[in-house]
Amino acid sequence: MLFPELLIEALKRSEIPLRFEPGAEESAALQVTDLVRVWLEAHDPKDAGTAYTSGQKALIARLLAELEGAAELPS
Repeated sequence: MLFPELLIEALKRSEIPLRFEPGAEESAALQVTDLVRVWLEAHDPKDAGTAYTSGQKALIARLLAELEGAAELPS
């Protein structure tokens, strides 16, 4: 399953009063996705000179790929 699909399904099942317009879930999901992207990018180390920061950069890259739907979520 891709993260965008998971997020939209969660919004559909939530009790958040969304407008019953086509695309309402996608609009709300975009705002959440943008917030999570900014949060992840804020934790991305500028330098990958150590094994720790290299691993952190790799994890953030993976999470961003999942967030954008470019990679499947782990099962």
